[in-house]
Amino acid sequence: MLKVNTETCIGCGVCEANCAFGAITLEDGIAVVGDTCTLCGSCVDSCEVEALCIEGAEKKAQTDLSAWSGIWVFAEARHGKVAPVAFELLGIGRQLADQRKAPLTAVLLGTDVSGKTNELIAAGADKVLLADDPALAQYREDVYGKVLEHLISEYKPEVLLAGATAIGRSVVPQVATALGAGLTADCTDLAIRPEDGVLLQTRPAFGGNIMATIECPRSRPQMATVRPNVMAPAEPDVSRTGKVIEVELAPELVSSKVEVLETVLCEEEQGNIRESEVLVSGGRGMENEKGFELLRELAGELHGTVSASRAAVDAGWIGYPCQVGQTGKTVSPKLYIACGISGAVQHTVGMQSAETIVAINRDEQAPIFDLATYGLVGDLFEILPLLTQKIKEQRGHVS
Repeated sequence: MLKVNTETCIGCGVCEANCAFGAITLEDGIAVVGDTCTLCGSCVDSCEVEALCIEGAEKKAQTDLSAWSGIWVFAEARHGKVAPVAFELLGIGRQLADQRKAPLTAVLLGTDVSGKTNELIAAGADKVLLADDPALAQYREDVYGKVLEHLISEYKPEVLLAGATAIGRSVVPQVATALGAGLTADCTDLAIRPEDGVLLQTRPAFGGNIMATIECPRSRPQMATVRPNVMAPAEPDVSRTGKVIEVELAPELVSSKVEVLETVLCEEEQGNIRESEVLVSGGRGMENEKGFELLRELAGELHGTVSASRAAVDAGWIGYPCQVGQTGKTVSPKLYIACGISGAVQHTVGMQSAETIVAINRDEQAPIFDLATYGLVGDLFEILPLLTQKIKEQRGHVS
């Protein structure tokens, strides 16, 4: 919590002026903190008399940072299959490891997953830490957390990367808290600062209106979760060789208070937009639910999937599983057709890595055109039927 030292506070009002959330007011010449405080720390930095501090933020500094070395990727595996985001992380992890002249290690937890180690090595890993144990068959946060914490404490990697999936978002914060390490969630870019090896972690902030670069210079490991479909996986090299280290887990590491009764796999509405190579996406400009019928017809001709911006989902025109953007899914298709989408950063952060982007919008000043490979300015209700008809003619689907 944010605390005010009433003996040193001089009531200058600088903290009140600098608080973006209106959480600080002056009462009787003393700063008072309200319920809207987010612990962002801007007031602490601006207080010249050091009357403000965040209680509990003074973590013990790890003095011997040189003891930590290597880049790790948590290779999430479910139902005998390695998650695609793991290979994306090995792609960026390989670059970071080469810059640091350090090994790249994949951490693989699960049951009957030993056959997946060669895939991870081919994708860029130098080593695979393999914990293949029946107790890891079902994901349980406390067990996976204890195992990761144990491995990190033993091997001391300087960086740990994980996917910003349901599993990554649940277990990695637990591990970071237990280790007193820094963690940045939902990153869209990663880089190494050459002079000191600090991991520069970039992610959207303040509702996606700015991109913030965060660093954790005084703690190890430096931890980050990365959005799926943001990083490009490296081309697999089956000739690569690496070392597989089998880990024996002590009983106390796999004991849990959680019992998983059943795991149910379900299909997402209208297919998985993360796996589709062609997405036809609609926004506020579609005007209503019927407008999405035009998108479905075009998507059908292109063997693609319909997706949407948050505005269309909030309006109830299509379900949330189809939402692309900061509060939806990050996609990386070969072709992305944006129809009636203005191109706000909250949306583009979720689709900017598409190979080809086609934008259709009546507003020629729409930001989406700055990102588009091809742009069509005009009424989408006229353009979409003509475009669909032309594709039908080219493919001989016209009766």
